Amino acid sequence: MRIGVITGGATAERAVAFAGAAQIVEALRGRGHSVCVVDTVTGLLSPADERSLLTSAVGREPPAVAELDERERAMLSNGLARLPEVTGAEVLFLCLHAGRGEGGTLQAVLDVIGVPYTRSGALASALAMDKDLSKRLFRAAGVPVPAWFMAPVAPEDVTTALGWPVIVKPSRMGSSVGMTLVRNAEALEAAVALARRYDVEVLAEQFIPGREVTVGVLGDVPLPVGEIIPKHELFDYECKYTPGMSEEIFPARLDTALARQLQELALAAHRALKLGGYSRVDFRLSPEDDIFCLEANTLPGMTRTSLLPQAARAAGIEFPELCERICRLAGNPGSARGG
Repeated sequence: MRIGVITGGATAERAVAFAGAAQIVEALRGRGHSVCVVDTVTGLLSPADERSLLTSAVGREPPAVAELDERERAMLSNGLARLPEVTGAEVLFLCLHAGRGEGGTLQAVLDVIGVPYTRSGALASALAMDKDLSKRLFRAAGVPVPAWFMAPVAPEDVTTALGWPVIVKPSRMGSSVGMTLVRNAEALEAAVALARRYDVEVLAEQFIPGREVTVGVLGDVPLPVGEIIPKHELFDYECKYTPGMSEEIFPARLDTALARQLQELALAAHRALKLGGYSRVDFRLSPEDDIFCLEANTLPGMTRTSLLPQAARAAGIEFPELCERICRLAGNPGSARGG
């Protein structure tokens, strides 16, 4: 199969995307597929570029990428459609996070070009990336979510409706970039300012103490539930991408009925946003085992510490087979809902 891996991007998760792409490329080439790699900023990667950029190292802090923004705009507006490696691919494997690559813009461009890509589509991607809109759709579908406000938010609103501490984060960013656990009113303004470095829309969300769990969905079937135990109080950027900074347990040590309920809610969230192909839905479990859905990820991380590959492995699906299944779902019209 001729596969183009689309990666990089002009977001704070650029290094995460390259780290995932490195694994995807190795896995697919190992299965005999013809694979090329395209960065949405710089275009087709040469073998030397691949050796330089496609590494497993992510780093402890997100990279600075502001200077890459205009180059990505140019690539998406007229560059991708001129690359034969893109137009001639049988499928495009998207490995990007946040920004235009995960938020629907790239998907809309590829719909115009007419090349199958690993789904969700443009509408579903945009809905999932916007945490405010996705929470509204989750709630309408009966999926419980933490209470939240969109900034500007006054300290007295937090005290009255959310309680302290509170989570402040960008509305359209992943990997916990720009997220702060705010313990008092004095720290609220600074946390909002930090989040606004990554997105103009910021939300303040009720903090749910307890356990962090996640459920992958592959081809409309939920994978085993996983539990994440980070070294920090929150599952932040460093814990997500630094080996040894978190413990991931697949399958999670949960009551069977609770695990099944989490899988059902993950599938309900997946369908509420019209997602297709595959996704990962993240939850918090309170000490009383009340379930709260945090978000759905349309392009889950594919690094060596990422959660979806671990969930698939718990279901008996090794990483190369997972990548192939995702590619096959891209060509399945039933998996292409939402765009």
